[in-house]
Amino acid sequence: MKAIGAAAFAISAICSWSACAQDVDLSVPIIVPITGLLALEGTSQLNGANMAVAHAPPGLKVKSQVIDSGTAAEGGANALERVAAGKDVDFVVAPLFGTQVLAMLPTALDYKMPILAPTGTGPVTEQGNPYMFRLYPSDAISKAAHIRYVVDDLKLKKAAILYNTTGYGQSGFKYMSEYIAKLGGEVVFSEGIDLSTKEISATLAKLQAAKPDVILVQMHSASIAMVVKQIAASGIKTPVVGNTTIAMPATAALLQPSDLKGVCAESASWIEKGKDATSGKFLEEYTAKYGFAPDAYAIQQYDGLMMALTAVKNGARSAEDVRKYMSSNSYQGVAMTYKSDGKGNLAHSVVIVCYDGTSLTPKLVKRYDDVAAF
Repeated sequence: MKAIGAAAFAISAICSWSACAQDVDLSVPIIVPITGLLALEGTSQLNGANMAVAHAPPGLKVKSQVIDSGTAAEGGANALERVAAGKDVDFVVAPLFGTQVLAMLPTALDYKMPILAPTGTGPVTEQGNPYMFRLYPSDAISKAAHIRYVVDDLKLKKAAILYNTTGYGQSGFKYMSEYIAKLGGEVVFSEGIDLSTKEISATLAKLQAAKPDVILVQMHSASIAMVVKQIAASGIKTPVVGNTTIAMPATAALLQPSDLKGVCAESASWIEKGKDATSGKFLEEYTAKYGFAPDAYAIQQYDGLMMALTAVKNGARSAEDVRKYMSSNSYQGVAMTYKSDGKGNLAHSVVIVCYDGTSLTPKLVKRYDDVAAF
């Protein structure tokens, strides 16, 4: 889009977007993990981005380039380095994998390139980088709702915490531990689990010995499915409250309804039929296209990319214009209203969903809007 400033954008100065005969060409690199251990999450993110490209505002002709970031820490940074100098690139869809996003931040700052990512990993918006825009609630926010639900609604205070040893897992562990202590609870057991781990019987034996009244989980999709399945198989009846990945239809599909009985999750968003016309239309179209309902990664990525495309529709002529728009404007998306808090955190709502053991589709049980960290 940098090259557009002298040509196509000159057209927008003399005619409205709806009246212009010539489309504005825009290239949007989509950097997501679509192979490896984060493929389920990355595919959902890609689906949401593709839906946004298909729904681009009139007057925008969007070409998307999909780049697989895999699971290597440097996968996102290497991809960003390759695409950031593109003549018509003024913002980039970044992976949901916080470890990769952290590695991308210096490159984004060097190129002054806005990056949009539905990641919850806390530190990504704590680096003072004005080009980072988070589309998913920070762990500082999502875990506030998570722990309030556990303590205030379930009345549980003795927690066991299982988490992946990634940046995302460690971020969730940090906030859950701090918040439950602030509400008068305690962590009686915790253990970090590597992404490649397939069997946790020894961990579950130690967990049971600690006698928690709730199991809190912060893991990526494949890991959380493995953990939930093995908790159910071991006969442990302790309630499980996990992070958003266990609310993903693609994750639930790896399990049986009985495995999920008593399992709840916090998530950024949850769309149910009949809520309103806009979300209903999105739900219907997404389900028809992909064969299952959208999860939070798809929804948040859709909304975030639509916000950036709206910036261009409204006259953003450079990467800096996009950054200013994303920093200062609010946007009503399918899931919620997005507005930067000054650090690039755009999402501030969290929902709790729970499974009843008879279906792979959880039910919405609580919504928290304008959530604040403890």
